Amino acid sequence: MNTESTPVPRRPRRPKGLGKRAWVTTQLVRRILRALAWSNFVHVTVVGRALVPGSGPVIVASNHVSMLDAVFLWGALRRRAVAIAMAELWSWPVVGWLVRRLGQIPVVRRDSESGQAATAQAEQILRHGGVLIIYPEGKLVARGEREPYKPGVAKLALATGVPIVPVATTGTDGVLPTRRARGDGPAFDRRHPVTIRFGEPIDPAGFDDPDKLLDHLRHTIEDLRAQED
Repeated sequence: MNTESTPVPRRPRRPKGLGKRAWVTTQLVRRILRALAWSNFVHVTVVGRALVPGSGPVIVASNHVSMLDAVFLWGALRRRAVAIAMAELWSWPVVGWLVRRLGQIPVVRRDSESGQAATAQAEQILRHGGVLIIYPEGKLVARGEREPYKPGVAKLALATGVPIVPVATTGTDGVLPTRRARGDGPAFDRRHPVTIRFGEPIDPAGFDDPDKLLDHLRHTIEDLRAQED
């Protein structure tokens, strides 16, 4: 008689960014951010937050104009979220500890191996029903400039079938402008208003090509940004 049992496949490990420690840290930091918003330390307006599905996997894609973008967008969401961010943040004091604690995903720019690893981690977030924040431009883009969107977000959405919620982030470049943009102005100006505007989810099932989906996403985010003008 064969007494050997068939091994039971192990369930994929839950990503760190969706674990209990990340949840506790998320709640703590968001309370601090909301307290600052309520005190008008920085005037923040959030539009269309209800367009983000309350459950299930979703990709949140935004333009990128300031190092503060992720802070305001992450704080505007009502669900836990994991962002793909530049690997340099992991070496910063305090910030490095925070992104590790929250299980964020590092990526080294212009490094294909790092990009593949980040994509694999992003897929795990989505397959566990999480929220993924991604910046398709892949870098800060100053006002008046234009940077082509990287195809990763479209390929990821098509591969997983997960909808993309487009977001326009405006005003953060006034609060914390880049050195080149601020000139002789202040490095931080909390008087500058910030708006986070969410758009209708984009279903990747309606597209048969990553380029078409990417182009539609770019135009949608640009339209959302234009509503601030």
